[in-house]
Amino acid sequence: MSTNVVMEALSPTMEEGRLVEWKKQEGEPVAVGDVLAEVETDKAVMELVARAGGTLLRQVVQAGATVPVSEVVAVIGEPGEETAAGEQGKGAAGQEPVSQAQPSPAPTEQAAPAPGKDRPEPMPRAAPAGAAEERPMPAGAAERTTPAGRQVRPVAQVAPNRQPVTGSGRVKASPLARRIAAERGIDIGAVAGSGPEGRVVARDLERPAAAAPPTTAPTPLPRGPEAPPSFSDVPLTQIRKTIAKRLAQSIGPIPTFYLTTEIDMERVAEGREALGGGGQRDGGAAEPKISFNDIVMKTVAMALRQHPACNAWWQDDHIRYWNEVHVSMAVAIEEGLITPVIRHTDTKSLREIAVESRDLAARARERRLKPDEYTGGTFSVSNLGMLDIDEFTAVINPPEAGILAVGRMVPTPVVHGGQVAVRRRMRVTMSCDHRVIDGATGAQFLKTVKGMLENPLAMVY
Repeated sequence: MSTNVVMEALSPTMEEGRLVEWKKQEGEPVAVGDVLAEVETDKAVMELVARAGGTLLRQVVQAGATVPVSEVVAVIGEPGEETAAGEQGKGAAGQEPVSQAQPSPAPTEQAAPAPGKDRPEPMPRAAPAGAAEERPMPAGAAERTTPAGRQVRPVAQVAPNRQPVTGSGRVKASPLARRIAAERGIDIGAVAGSGPEGRVVARDLERPAAAAPPTTAPTPLPRGPEAPPSFSDVPLTQIRKTIAKRLAQSIGPIPTFYLTTEIDMERVAEGREALGGGGQRDGGAAEPKISFNDIVMKTVAMALRQHPACNAWWQDDHIRYWNEVHVSMAVAIEEGLITPVIRHTDTKSLREIAVESRDLAARARERRLKPDEYTGGTFSVSNLGMLDIDEFTAVINPPEAGILAVGRMVPTPVVHGGQVAVRRRMRVTMSCDHRVIDGATGAQFLKTVKGMLENPLAMVY
């Protein structure tokens, strides 16, 4: 018996997935655990594996299609086995079933008996040159249903000598589409329609393939030498859809307030220079070079130990205070933003954080993170200092209650020890969920972070 392969929920927050590439083709043998396809989830590119063995009888969706979770994407079975379930899945997944259709002798659409098993449903025959154009049906004209369950409209009123003709038959198009095509000199018979029953509608004439007029058409007024199109529409990726959804969840219902402070980073900079790194160890492995972000991550984790009220999640009917510290770090990728998590950040050394953060960031940009590597954070850090940003406010990543936005480090003339001196300074802003963190609570946490960074020896107490 054939088995349906469905789009699985490959991440905790996944609602739909885009099938990036098929790894198995129709007719190929499949074993349990074989990778059938790569799927783009809301966070990463994951592998869809086979849960049954046999032969891949049918690919229900094509590469590039977006499919809701639990919808059928393929059918596995034995060669020659019926794949009716797969055909049903095609409809569910938004794909048209493959069928053969022959023209009927009727020049216009009429109600017809239900097609038999070997008799496909009839289609309208090509109209001769000079055939008529469909006009809007009169008010009150009702649709009727054939025995096959297909709804058919009454024959429309026609106007003579206005219906365009192609070699493959009568062209169906809306009056507006015909007028636009005539004004732009577009052969409407060469345009693929997206309306009901393949009808050409106005939006079809906006596609690039329809925009180029035939050589016999009038030359449109130029907009300049090789003028680019006015705009381009890019479909949303799964991660961009998730970002939009999470931002709406964060900015809208979360009452957020912001706390900003400026930190003297001179001692941290001197200590980082003393630590060195970036060379080779005795065993030949590369020595990680510790970044300022690694130091901030470690400092935030240790401060959260002292202020557990900030290491918390909002859970609608309760607040969850974590006894473990898992700091998320914001990583910019081509499609948007993702937050890999360094678990037990407070217990790891700076070198361990440096190695892990680089590994997670690299795999995040390749969309190869596993779900447990970007979920479960208890607090977040977002750093735009390397992009020359002085300060900014970051959006809270729910259910977390806080995030620290880190700006660039700038040599600044300040009063130090009673004299004006140039010191390296850095501005940070903490975004707080007021349902969890009160103003004084957030301020005390930020004061601890500042104290540790201005006096790194405080971290060893």
